[in-house]
Amino acid sequence: MRMRPLGRTGIEVSAYCLGTMMFGPNGNPDHDACARIVHRALDGGINFVDTADVYGYSEAERIVGRALKGRREDVVLATKFNGPMGEGPNNGGSSRRWITKAVEGSLRRLDTDYIDLYQIHHPDPGTDIEETLSALTDLVRAGKVRAFGSSNLPASDIVSAHWVSERRGLHRLRTEQPTYSVLNRGIEREVLPVARHFGMGVLVWSPLAMGLLTGRYRQAHAPSGSARMRWVPAHLTDPRKLDAVERLIPLAEHAGLSLTHLALAFATAHPDVTSAIIGPRTLDQLDDLLAGASTVVDDEVLDRIDEIVPPGTDLGPVDVAYQPPSLTVPDRRRRPTTERAAA
Repeated sequence: MRMRPLGRTGIEVSAYCLGTMMFGPNGNPDHDACARIVHRALDGGINFVDTADVYGYSEAERIVGRALKGRREDVVLATKFNGPMGEGPNNGGSSRRWITKAVEGSLRRLDTDYIDLYQIHHPDPGTDIEETLSALTDLVRAGKVRAFGSSNLPASDIVSAHWVSERRGLHRLRTEQPTYSVLNRGIEREVLPVARHFGMGVLVWSPLAMGLLTGRYRQAHAPSGSARMRWVPAHLTDPRKLDAVERLIPLAEHAGLSLTHLALAFATAHPDVTSAIIGPRTLDQLDDLLAGASTVVDDEVLDRIDEIVPPGTDLGPVDVAYQPPSLTVPDRRRRPTTERAAA
């Protein structure tokens, strides 16, 4: 497994990162089976594991903590905070109050003294970024966190965060974790260039487009009973994406590749992508993903992909992807009716 620098942290991570969202009740409830997935991934050369406090209602962190016993020092361990972890308005978010509580919970569940990479899971427009960066800086200085980063952050927010860090003498975001796949290439426009400018590592989630790039979901066949179909129905039934999948399948076959291996090779081929997060639910799935780790796609194949999905293009949003208030709150887009007229 090829190692790549995680931005300018001085940390080296594998080009594949083991994601654990499928560990626990939302995917594989068998803790022993999940532990075997972790061990197989480490034996296969992966040294980077990503989880989050909200995965499986914190069950994923417990599974990872037990699975890493005796191997913790060999692993770059990443987790995330921000999602709701209980009832009430203050059991989530990016406030200092919550961060200082959330990190203790993650450390306990992961059974570790420190977290290599602590990430803001989603933007929190209601919290001043200085508040968040200040709390995270204190965690680094206390030795509980080695570095911190963001996930799903728009490029403008990344720039703002770096400006605040510089002006206030705070540690800065070292990584960004956006969604990226053949079907969702929007980050190529601004997020990836901004990450490069600030020397940030980039670990991309859902390089298989939430399952669309496995070939399982087709125009003529979409498993209606699958849990994923209930979770991201708009994404999995988007006609533009399904049409692209139909055009990508023969391209992969012509190149002598499975669609899955083509999709992962595309994601890791981008010079600004540090690591692609793979999220297997079973050992068989992991073995298939690892089997494609040495895949190289040539320029001819990448040019054909660019024709099917042009660079910087999102064929459609992912149901679970972050949408800023400027798009989701009508009052941000519409003046009161009494003020709309130009004259």
